[in-house]
Amino acid sequence: MNDGTRPDLSLVQLTDTHLLPPGTLMHDIVDTTANLVAAVEMIEASAGPVDGLLLTGDLTDNGAPAAYRRLREIVEPAAERLGAEVVYAMGNHDERGAFRAELLGEPRSDRDCDHVRMVGGLRVAVLDSSEPGRHDGHLSPAQLEWLADVLAKPAPWGSVLVVHHPPLPSPVPTVHLLRLRGAERLAEVLDGSDVRLVVSGHAHHAGCGALAGVPVWVGPAMAYGVAAVPPRGRLRAGADAAFSRIDVFGEDIVATAVPMSRADEVYDVDEADRLRLVREVVGAW
Repeated sequence: MNDGTRPDLSLVQLTDTHLLPPGTLMHDIVDTTANLVAAVEMIEASAGPVDGLLLTGDLTDNGAPAAYRRLREIVEPAAERLGAEVVYAMGNHDERGAFRAELLGEPRSDRDCDHVRMVGGLRVAVLDSSEPGRHDGHLSPAQLEWLADVLAKPAPWGSVLVVHHPPLPSPVPTVHLLRLRGAERLAEVLDGSDVRLVVSGHAHHAGCGALAGVPVWVGPAMAYGVAAVPPRGRLRAGADAAFSRIDVFGEDIVATAVPMSRADEVYDVDEADRLRLVREVVGAW
């Protein structure tokens, strides 16, 4: 029973997982598979419920079929236990043929991996912003036409658009150069649509903005984090892993970054007791 403090629908975004073959560390430091396992365990142990898992690109580091199979072995049993839909999106480190075959159960193809999934009454539209041989993002006129057709009929709870490359500038110059090209063309499609949030990854740092008045969330990466405020003249990344939760509260939709650091604990209290204390302070809403 929802006591007014719980969202109506919850999604978890896991982006830039960069899975590698067993025994391989990213940059000789990061065990990306261990990061994903830890995140899934954290999600399953949470208060929940979780209605959907959004895996928003760069799911493997080099498109290896075995890495996609490992991803499914970790994510899909957990999703089944949670009763959550799983939504996969392509990134620039993914390979379309293996992505289609291993994650979507479709014949290998070089076509864009655009698709739609319903999570409750919320429509999740996925655009493949990858372009073979490049690391910046691109959407073709045909893809934008497809999206316009999808959005022509409003969904019961509106839509969330997933696109790996952020359609926003970045304070990190390398990320800025590798953002989605031609974002203004996407803005034209979103204008006046029922899209409530654009969800992206790729940047390896959290961020937010807006496109055609639609909020844009850039989720932090599971593999490592890029420093948004590095020392002068430097670019820096750390072995920080994080994911996002996206919650729908009626007309409101909220994105929250969830770090997975092992920082010292500040408090661990009974939820009901703390809620009762807060209600005594602020009064009943």
